[in-house]
Amino acid sequence: MSDLGSEELEEEGENDLGEYEGERNEAGERHGHGKARLPNGDTYEGNYEHGKRHGQGVYKFKNGARYMGEYVQNKKHGHGTFIYPDGSRYEGEWADDQRHGYGVYYYVNNDTYTGEWFAHQRHGQGTYFYAETGSKYIGTWVNGQQEGAAELIHLNHRYQGKFFNKNPVGPGKYVFDIGCEQHGEYRLTDVERGDEEEEEEATMMTVLPRWKATKITELALWTPTLPEEQPPADGPGAEEALETEGGGEPSEEGQALADGSEGETDSMRPGEDDGEGSREEGREDFRYDTIDQGIVSFEEEENKQSEPPE
Repeated sequence: MSDLGSEELEEEGENDLGEYEGERNEAGERHGHGKARLPNGDTYEGNYEHGKRHGQGVYKFKNGARYMGEYVQNKKHGHGTFIYPDGSRYEGEWADDQRHGYGVYYYVNNDTYTGEWFAHQRHGQGTYFYAETGSKYIGTWVNGQQEGAAELIHLNHRYQGKFFNKNPVGPGKYVFDIGCEQHGEYRLTDVERGDEEEEEEATMMTVLPRWKATKITELALWTPTLPEEQPPADGPGAEEALETEGGGEPSEEGQALADGSEGETDSMRPGEDDGEGSREEGREDFRYDTIDQGIVSFEEEENKQSEPPE
């Protein structure tokens, strides 16, 4: 059963309560622990309060579904597990008979969604795992759809950017495990149609995002800045080193060594090497070869993924 649809399952009506065996209060209402068999064939065993399911209980539907968890005034509210007739399962928080809060949904095809829910739909931060491909979407959801900043992780690379209506849009980048990043953006383009199609159908063009690469860079890793350590002095003894320090001015030979060391440090700074321009040109060539060979193709990956059930 789709996790986005209503359960559409009959529950106990207020006027026809069926059979009941259990505790009652002085007013004769179901109150405390009891068992009930409803006229539609459903059963409930658990706690009651003033004639309504309230507290922990187990509700079994005649179609094979069942709910095990907390009730408040006849409605699923709190933490509970719902097993649907098709075998899918939700474990998490409920509010006013709806999936609401944090929970995990296990789908029939072994996909899983772990994250926030709002009014029965995936909404907020969440992770969707595609069992068939091993891919994983980590990011924001809006009304059941992938939307907002997210990361789509595949087996040997990942995409970081923004999504809208389950599709990537705008600037983003692909990060490859081999140690490079491909920057670019997804632009909306019309799907090509054949000449044999009618003019009326041609007016309804399907718009899909297409990846446009701009550059390839080395993998950007954050490294902490550490204070430079002075190398130990070689040659002169401790007494000579003290004499030199007490002299106030370094020797010409020491000054030359210091200047040479600083020059070596400057030559290693990124972006100041004379050969940097030639490396950028090489990256441009590799970039377009990469696109032509189809190393990065969101459409191919999208076909491999199993979409969340609607």
